Amino acid sequence: MNPQKAKNKQRLRRRRHVRRKILGTPERPRLSVFRSSKHIYAQLIDDLAGRTLAAASTQTGEVKGQLKYGGNVQAAKAVGLRLAAVAKEKGIAKAAFDRGHYRYHGRVKALAEGAREGGLDF
Repeated sequence: MNPQKAKNKQRLRRRRHVRRKILGTPERPRLSVFRSSKHIYAQLIDDLAGRTLAAASTQTGEVKGQLKYGGNVQAAKAVGLRLAAVAKEKGIAKAAFDRGHYRYHGRVKALAEGAREGGLDF
């Protein structure tokens, strides 16, 4: 098998294993993380209704103005803090963290810590 296809297949398998155990509800939505090479995105998802309740990324206006570059740990922490602020405005205090197929390390960990500092509980 093509090495790139094999790598992608493993990623999808990891993602399914992680998401099988997590379900977002209106009271405790799923905090989903997507990480690209230049940016990081996070959203709170209600899986029962299939709706995004809150979102933040390094490309949104308030976060983008604070940062030079969106693909580092400082940017991820800023996104976590912003997401927690948006969640508080909407009355969300708890979340279930969904790291997807990413390891809980580096930018993903920084985003989670930023969200915790902002007041989200998971």
